[in-house]
Amino acid sequence: MKPAAARRVFLCSSCLAFCYLCCAQVLWRSGDHEWKKLIMVHHWPTTVCMEVGNDCRNPPDYWTIHGLWADKAESCNRSWHFDFNEIKGLLQEMNMYWPDILHSTDNHSTFWRHEWEKHGTCVAQLEALNSQQKYFGKGLDLYKGLALNSMLQKLGIRPSGNYYQISDIKDALASVYGVVPKVQCLLPEQDEEVQALGQIELCFTKDLQLRNCTEPGGPRGQQEGVRLALRGLEVCEDGPVYYPPPPQGGR
Repeated sequence: MKPAAARRVFLCSSCLAFCYLCCAQVLWRSGDHEWKKLIMVHHWPTTVCMEVGNDCRNPPDYWTIHGLWADKAESCNRSWHFDFNEIKGLLQEMNMYWPDILHSTDNHSTFWRHEWEKHGTCVAQLEALNSQQKYFGKGLDLYKGLALNSMLQKLGIRPSGNYYQISDIKDALASVYGVVPKVQCLLPEQDEEVQALGQIELCFTKDLQLRNCTEPGGPRGQQEGVRLALRGLEVCEDGPVYYPPPPQGGR
């Protein structure tokens, strides 16, 4: 190829790349696609099953990942579809720590597709999360770094028939992580006595540093999910909370 032709090809390629980046920035910054913080969402499988009136065969007996969300944006790039092949190297940990609680199957790709297309395409504006492999890999890294399961154990907060106070749980978590978490519960129905602990969110800046989850806005538990929930998770009310033990045989 002659030097002049090579320069024209290079310039055209550069212009296309620049236009793509500009369009992506406009997309991410416009309207509902603008966001300020990341939310690492853990949920308690036993309560998830209670939420939808589903017994859930052998739910995990540890907190699992619900998702890694932006605080406001949803479905930022509808053309960026989930590709299972991009996360094959993460499957062992994904199946263990990021499973689809409500569907007892070895293939959780429908749940993962939902999380990527609704949330991953929004947080992908960050270089650390700008691919499916990075998004799910970083979610796993944050989950393991926070170690919520072992932290709750060390704080003496364990599933049991006893009740805890919501303020005690929040204060205990804040003492460990140095930030205020968001704690969500399944509110009691008429025949139930007390709310059930269901979801714990820990928030991060865009630099992936822990920060308080105190600003209003962001997705709520009852808005999230691949399937219809009969009941919804709400920010816990002050007072007692039930941390339900998993059924016998939980994995």
